[in-house]
Amino acid sequence: MKILQINKLYYPVIGGIETVVKDIAEGLNGESDFQIDVLACRDKGPRQTEIINDVKVFRAASRGKALGMPLSLDFFKLFSEIKNNYDIIIIHHPFPLASIIAPSIPKEKLIIFYHCDIVRQKLFRLFFRPFIAASLKNSRKILVSGRNIISSSPLLKPLADKCVAVPFGFDDRLDAGDEFEAAAIKNRYSGGKKLLLGVGRLVYYKGFEYAVKAMASVDARLLIIGSGPQEKKLRQLIASLKLEEKIIIIPPQPRLKPYFLASDLFVFPSSRKSEAFGLVQLEALAAGRPIINTRLQTAVEEVSQDGISGLTVKTKNAGALATAINRLLNDDNLRKQFGLNARERYQKLFTKKIFLDRFRRALR
Repeated sequence: MKILQINKLYYPVIGGIETVVKDIAEGLNGESDFQIDVLACRDKGPRQTEIINDVKVFRAASRGKALGMPLSLDFFKLFSEIKNNYDIIIIHHPFPLASIIAPSIPKEKLIIFYHCDIVRQKLFRLFFRPFIAASLKNSRKILVSGRNIISSSPLLKPLADKCVAVPFGFDDRLDAGDEFEAAAIKNRYSGGKKLLLGVGRLVYYKGFEYAVKAMASVDARLLIIGSGPQEKKLRQLIASLKLEEKIIIIPPQPRLKPYFLASDLFVFPSSRKSEAFGLVQLEALAAGRPIINTRLQTAVEEVSQDGISGLTVKTKNAGALATAINRLLNDDNLRKQFGLNARERYQKLFTKKIFLDRFRRALR
């Protein structure tokens, strides 16, 4: 079965959807049943074709990006040149350019992996909505990362009968030296207090500003790992609240396992439905760390469940975050039990092997 995955960008660009596309391509490629290639766009530059970890990647020429979308007319031309070489075409949505070409793909060949609704760009959403709706209707199957996405999306609700939940997975491993490094991280950043961890791009929908405000009422340290357009505003907020001794922001790290091992709990304060799953939650589960996440009506609260592997609170609510954090920091037994449940949940539901097995079944 020759399969073409389509997404707006591909590795080495790092993002949640890009990671999923890479995991599928590298995880299934080379099996006797599958050959999986990828069509994406360049961040900027001329057309390019390359082999990355045995995956053939077609990158359409692009003039750059606007509103998060590649500016690429070459995408349509390149797709028309290669589309007939494949038995199945998988479009990862949201990618507005791909929604334009989707209705032209025969229904028996089209699968859509619907990650989330377009949330922020209202005019953009209105313009592309007819194309997205037509592509969903024309698809043979719609894959989602969690059932909440179906029930909360006005585009998916009428098509629930052909939606299949395929939650993502994470390949956990403990390298030699991770525990030693974790002890050094704890010593460096905790200041003798409990250490909270937040990880993610510093963008509008991650909600880190609410975690910062919550720390005014928490006797602990918060380490945020990430970078992005909101970093300056976050640092200004930290300074204005005089929380420099409580909150540290450091750049993305090549390996996160030691940081999770060093932490006492993981804070995931996302504030918009653009956060559809939260792959980094899987790393927290794998490390056996309780999670405080937010109720977004996406797969986020399906990954770590309220009262089982952590606590789920209202979005955009610093007070609720502070209350949940303090509850876990002040109850060692509850925090330990949630951590054990988190590790068990990862092993039963969210390994990369389980994800790829589910994906294979969906294809077959």
